Amino acid sequence: MCGIWATFGIDGGLSPVCIKCFAAILHRGPDAWRIEQDSREQLAILGFQRLAIVDGLHGMQPMRLHLYPRITLICNGEIYNCNRLRDEFKFTYETNCDVEAIIHCYKNFGIAETVRKLDGVFAFCLVDGDARKVFIARDPYGVRPLFKLSDEKNGVLGVCSEGKGLMGLKEKASEVATLGQFPPGHFEEYDIADNNKVTLNKTEQYFKPGSPPRFTPFVPITDLEELDMYGKTAALLEAACKKRLMSDRRIGCMLSGGLDSSLITALVVKLAKEQNLPYKIQTFAIGMGDSPDLIAARTVADYLGTEHHEIIFDENDVRQALDNVIYHLESYDITTVRASLPMYLLSKYIKENTDTTVIFSGEGADELAQGYIYFRDAPSAKDGHEESIRLLSDIYLYDGLRADRTTSAWSLELRVPFLDIQFTSHYLSLDQNLRQPQDGVEKYLLRNSFSKSGLLPDSILWRHKEAFSDGVASVKKSLFTTISEIVTERLPSEGHKYKGVQPTTQESKYYRYIFEKSFSGQDNFTPYYWMPKWVSVSDPSARFIKHYAAK
Repeated sequence: MCGIWATFGIDGGLSPVCIKCFAAILHRGPDAWRIEQDSREQLAILGFQRLAIVDGLHGMQPMRLHLYPRITLICNGEIYNCNRLRDEFKFTYETNCDVEAIIHCYKNFGIAETVRKLDGVFAFCLVDGDARKVFIARDPYGVRPLFKLSDEKNGVLGVCSEGKGLMGLKEKASEVATLGQFPPGHFEEYDIADNNKVTLNKTEQYFKPGSPPRFTPFVPITDLEELDMYGKTAALLEAACKKRLMSDRRIGCMLSGGLDSSLITALVVKLAKEQNLPYKIQTFAIGMGDSPDLIAARTVADYLGTEHHEIIFDENDVRQALDNVIYHLESYDITTVRASLPMYLLSKYIKENTDTTVIFSGEGADELAQGYIYFRDAPSAKDGHEESIRLLSDIYLYDGLRADRTTSAWSLELRVPFLDIQFTSHYLSLDQNLRQPQDGVEKYLLRNSFSKSGLLPDSILWRHKEAFSDGVASVKKSLFTTISEIVTERLPSEGHKYKGVQPTTQESKYYRYIFEKSFSGQDNFTPYYWMPKWVSVSDPSARFIKHYAAK
């Protein structure tokens, strides 16, 4: 996890506004920062905020190589197949930094093939000085964030890991300028004109959820031929965790005690022992007093023998964090804000009290494996599959956004194995009927894939689904109630009119009110409120669905 920032075509060079914008993403890379400008591309400024995870000596960016001195790269990401690419295509690497593979691939295959050959998560901007080109690209599921400011009237382009790093520039742009998230699974090509202004030349979508890998897969197909459906599922999820152990910093796991985080934690602990990591895996659970998540997470940690940390938060913590969470999220979505509060507080604890920097978590499983309770109401298997695809396509706006922003706010790097390309391609290729909830049990196929592994106690492997914001709450008082009390105290009495999706409850009005303080006019950051499908509810929480068992 790092922060990238770049502008093209802005007259006046590195202005105070630019510096203020660049500083707005300092939390993403506290270890080092750099801003560069090359006189040959006079209106191109590239900046990088670094969180050193791999190759602390040579991994600084913007990156240039002696072999290709006119290529400049800034990238927030991890390329898990960097060594396989080197060996397969006989690349000569100059550093031990995984993102160097992007430059070699680009020079050998061009941008369209490069993004398809990368097994990893990334958001990058690459400048080819000789060709007078700028390329920007984002990984298939948008695990790494990327925002784009486009001002076609003035020939201006801005890119940044977070929207807050471009807001000041948007305010000085023309009336036709737009600012929003760059879509996952896409790349764009821009031309640099003689006057150093830029023009969009091409936009291409290179990936859709379920697409098979175009790179040599981490697990060879031949290794899977003798395995049944459950064996393949287990093997590929373990492989997704294994490739993500690439780190020079300490690794830990967020552990709610639910199926997803518990499976990932169990696999990481198993692999850490096999690879003889020189430390115990730390696990982190959060809750309000007697919350169900704390109890379940404790069971998992004891079973796996991790160095476990329990974080208790209360109403005062919520009061202090709520507005900051909305600022970091850059979203006013109701369920996203609710679920982000405990994750933000948990990340704060990890940063301030431990030396763990790389964090594994279970995001993506509910979207991929039909884990949300409302999937029980899907009219057909086909409808369930299509909803999975929709959720995965938009995960960067909701759960993916939550996971990145709450961890990056505290300079942590998140890794999400459930969104691995080889694993998601396999899972979405399985019989649609088998991926549906079975006999009232969501994610039955995933659970059954590990039923004989001994990785987890059965009480955890078959634990019912709980919404994260409910699971962390005290059984005596829900997080929803706590937030409602805070909102009642703080929300101004005068009404406000907003563009875009309209807030209808006191809670949603408060979230929008706080959002507008920092991101006025950017209603497009939240295109719609996340809500369950096929059920008649007015609130996104799972507790309002009739099947909800976590009472």
